[in-house]
Amino acid sequence: MKNFRFAVKEIIPIMFEYIFVGIAFGVLLNDAGYSAIWAFICGFFIYAGSMQIVMISLMTSGVPLYMIAVMTFFINARHIFYGLGFVNKFRQMGWKYPYMVLTMTDETYSVRCDIRYPEEVDEEKVDFYIALLPHLLWTISCTVGALLGEMLNFDMTGIEFSATAFFVTVCVNQWKQFGSRIPAIAGFISGMLFYVMFGAEHFLLPALSVSLIVLIIMKDRITLQMGGMENVK
Repeated sequence: MKNFRFAVKEIIPIMFEYIFVGIAFGVLLNDAGYSAIWAFICGFFIYAGSMQIVMISLMTSGVPLYMIAVMTFFINARHIFYGLGFVNKFRQMGWKYPYMVLTMTDETYSVRCDIRYPEEVDEEKVDFYIALLPHLLWTISCTVGALLGEMLNFDMTGIEFSATAFFVTVCVNQWKQFGSRIPAIAGFISGMLFYVMFGAEHFLLPALSVSLIVLIIMKDRITLQMGGMENVK
């Protein structure tokens, strides 16, 4: 239990974010005409945070599923770079390796960057709990939000702002925590450039594509600038 308790203590700062944003997603999904079962499926299998909220408006606007999938991949491709310093560590966890990779989020990445393991805890078990507990919390929050949407009848105007607030929080947090400024600068410049060129409706995919290409080309430099990740093994 000491491993479980230590992991819970480490994720407390992110728990409220998962709860409130997850509930907001569930409420919005129910308002779009989808039941709590779909909220559970989305929370457990997609597990894409604020992208799930964006996904609702895309689905209700008639955007093809393949386009939503491509956008989700590009938006969450940043996790590829988060995981660079943890690959060797996760690989040693056996059957847990795929799960650890697939459940890496902005928040769990930040927790792992700052964590200091006491000698009395099992580091592998703590890491697994840090992946599992937020995943379950997010899934439950999404489902509860959808159930609340079914039971309560209230004006939800403005609740979609939770996605904007979530994105702003993530950007500020990553600017502070991430060792390299290249991803943020590449995303900002490509976003502004293609917004001017193509407008609000068509800029996102080309901007994300160019950003991803830049990050792949500069992967070695980004890894070098991250520095502190080298001792995470």
